[in-house]
Amino acid sequence: MMNWFSKKSRIESLKERYTYLMRKSYETSLKDTEKSESLHRQALNLFQEINYLSLEQSDT
Repeated sequence: MMNWFSKKSRIESLKERYTYLMRKSYETSLKDTEKSESLHRQALNLFQEINYLSLEQSDT
């Protein structure tokens, strides 16, 4: 049985935040390109952190 109250790992929470930022960037791209680019940059920074953490975990 799945444990519904388990705490999410750092990578899982970062992936959710990345997905949210990319979706928000896409939705605002037609209305406000500057805001969309800002959100996209934040998402890319999170993506780099996710890659770093996943590589770090694979080494251990």
